[in-house]
Amino acid sequence: MTIPQLSESVLRRYANAQSFARGKDYYRSGAVGYLQQRGNTLQAEVEGSEDEPYIVCLTFDEKGVTSADCTCPYSFDGWCKHIVATALAGLHEPESIEERPTLESLLDGLDLAQTRELVQELIAEEPHLIEIVDEYVDEHLTEPASAQPSATAPRRISINPAPFRRAAQQILRNAVRDWESGRDDDSIQYDFEALIAKAQGFIERGDGPNALVAMEAITQACADHWQEVADYGADSDDVVGLLDQAWTEAILSTELTPVEKKTLQQHLTDWQEELGSELCLSQEALRQGWDYPSLQKVFQGHITELGAWDGERPDYADDLAQIRLKILDRQGRYAEYLHLAEAESQVEQYLTMLVRTDQVETTMEAAKTLLSSLAEAFALARALREKGAQAQALAIAQTGLNLQGTAHHQHELAVWASDLAKELNDVRAALATRIKAFNARPSLEDYQIALKLAGDEESTVRTELLQLLRQHSSWDSQSARVGIFLQEGLLDDAITVVKDLGYYQGELVKQVMAAAVHQHPDWVIENACRRAEKIMDAGKANAYHHAVEWLQQAQAAYLASGQPAAWQAYRNRLLERYARKHKLVGMLKQRDLA
Repeated sequence: MTIPQLSESVLRRYANAQSFARGKDYYRSGAVGYLQQRGNTLQAEVEGSEDEPYIVCLTFDEKGVTSADCTCPYSFDGWCKHIVATALAGLHEPESIEERPTLESLLDGLDLAQTRELVQELIAEEPHLIEIVDEYVDEHLTEPASAQPSATAPRRISINPAPFRRAAQQILRNAVRDWESGRDDDSIQYDFEALIAKAQGFIERGDGPNALVAMEAITQACADHWQEVADYGADSDDVVGLLDQAWTEAILSTELTPVEKKTLQQHLTDWQEELGSELCLSQEALRQGWDYPSLQKVFQGHITELGAWDGERPDYADDLAQIRLKILDRQGRYAEYLHLAEAESQVEQYLTMLVRTDQVETTMEAAKTLLSSLAEAFALARALREKGAQAQALAIAQTGLNLQGTAHHQHELAVWASDLAKELNDVRAALATRIKAFNARPSLEDYQIALKLAGDEESTVRTELLQLLRQHSSWDSQSARVGIFLQEGLLDDAITVVKDLGYYQGELVKQVMAAAVHQHPDWVIENACRRAEKIMDAGKANAYHHAVEWLQQAQAAYLASGQPAAWQAYRNRLLERYARKHKLVGMLKQRDLA
């Protein structure tokens, strides 16, 4: 079975040019092995720089790939080369995929005794899995503690904190193990983010007390064992920042007694000393609670320049305001939410809540003076659209395109606005916003849509788009520029894009060479031969196949320009020049280069 909606053009969108090129090299060199499919998951082993192969998993549905994971440490721009290689193998060699039963079907065939035996065997082979089993049993099978009948009953706690404590310790142990084995991948922050999210899940379910129990277990484990990773240079600031945010939400979501507040205050003080980083946000939340006089005045509609503070606003004021707003929203306290958002200049939250509370006209008037960023406008436009106010949503989106924002977000908003304008049958707005999308981040898709929207003005719009395209020079627009220039037959423009590209953009260069072989053979010959000779001179045998691919481009240009003898002479010179590189000579003779 092949993955639906998968093609090389789709792969190029998921991976940057370098990862795509290297992934294609991996695929061609046969690095992808053991392709197997279980249901909607494709898994492969890909040989890499480590002794053990990397494991790649692609999950998909009828619309295409939904997730892609690899055990390599790559965490940058899009898919890694191993994922690209696996996807290419699945795309071009579906017959090599071994169909295997899904986990569900395998487990369905086991009775209770067999399932127990399977778990025991797995843990015998992988002892660390006992922690997962322990955590699962604690979370799903432990009976809640009985509530005390007295009026002074202790807070009802139904979870065992041990799994959270062990999980935090395991994150730190894993980091030490990775560093000792020479890996530079630092995933501590991301691992703790996932663990803390589990603790915050109790808050989402209205269970603040158990969130506090989980957070205390995680934080205490960090404090007890942080020195183990600090010895390897780990900085606690990022992890403490995550803990601080989560503690703040848990504190403000739980009614604490004076004794509990005092105890927790001491814990926070001790933890920040042991971790070497401040928990100032949660300490302030514990001090203020919800009865802070300035905050209560804001809730009553008394808004001043000081906002919800009785003095100078600290650096973390916005973070505290946003956590309070999150809790107020969860509790349905919308009037207080609006007052606090206005007082603390939380523009996005204020305007979107006005929309959610059916105050569209008030929103549009307030937006005239409050909107200052593209991100705020986009959030408001989406809220208006969800409320059914499409015309107002389009107006806000058009305003947002003139506000400050990254090129990525400009493109995203412009495409969104263009699609909405089409729904409203506003072709002129749809075209104008699509051109802005193209200008922010050129793509063949936006180019074609804009021309279609242009109608009778297609020629004028084409000229405008091509002029915009020539003004772009960013690396992430190279593929779009080449594709569009070649589609329009503008070979000189395409050559200008690729003439100075390096090794990792080789596929783009070859694409232009294939188009230019008849009209610009001299350029193809010079460029391809130069690249091939650079590889051959380097003497790295595992890269010789790249040199041969460049020589095939040169050969095609020699022949297309009616110079077979010149090609033969050049080839003979290469054989003489590199006669001692036996692997290379063999490849030159074996490949179609005679």
